[in-house]
Amino acid sequence: MKPATIWSELRKRDFRVTIFGSSRMKSTDPEYTQVYNLAKLIGERGIDLVTGGGPGIMEAASAGHNMGKGKTKAHTIGLNIKLPHEQRINDYVDIKKEFTRFSERLDNFMLLSNSIVVAHGGIGTILELLYAWQLMQVKHICNIPIILLGPQWKGLIKWLKKEPLKRGFFSKEDLQLLFIAKNSKEAMKIIEESYKEYKKGNKNFCLNYKKYKIK
Repeated sequence: MKPATIWSELRKRDFRVTIFGSSRMKSTDPEYTQVYNLAKLIGERGIDLVTGGGPGIMEAASAGHNMGKGKTKAHTIGLNIKLPHEQRINDYVDIKKEFTRFSERLDNFMLLSNSIVVAHGGIGTILELLYAWQLMQVKHICNIPIILLGPQWKGLIKWLKKEPLKRGFFSKEDLQLLFIAKNSKEAMKIIEESYKEYKKGNKNFCLNYKKYKIK
């Protein structure tokens, strides 16, 4: 049997949740545990998980998902990036692909994602958040929920409303694509709603792998 690849996974048309977050998060940090618990819930529902495949938050997500998925056919997918430090593939990834360029990696995240969770992170995590949000604004990808996990995002939302939204640089409809979740249970509720829409096949729920054309 040939090993599974990203493209073979896409042909299956499964629902997938992507979790973005810092590679620097330690296993003793409460945010690590929070992401682990969320990914475990995702695994228990038999839903595929996508991460950057590395350490920190990515490892927490992959490990939690691996624990929760049990005998389901759910997969943990890791899109790794070659870096001079920090990044290494974690031990819990089922399907992995390595990239040398962030742009190509980001495009593959967009192809695979049906819901996105953004946990604690730095420049890379913020890049992933803004890249996904911007593509939705210009209708290059589907309107899927971007779930901002944790209280650290409240300041960003406040600034977005006070500055760029107030000056008309984007619309209220654009802001409605962002959801604040205080904890893993709140995040899972949003994912569940998205999953229901996916299964219904409603016309307002399109598929990124069909819509987003990589040239």
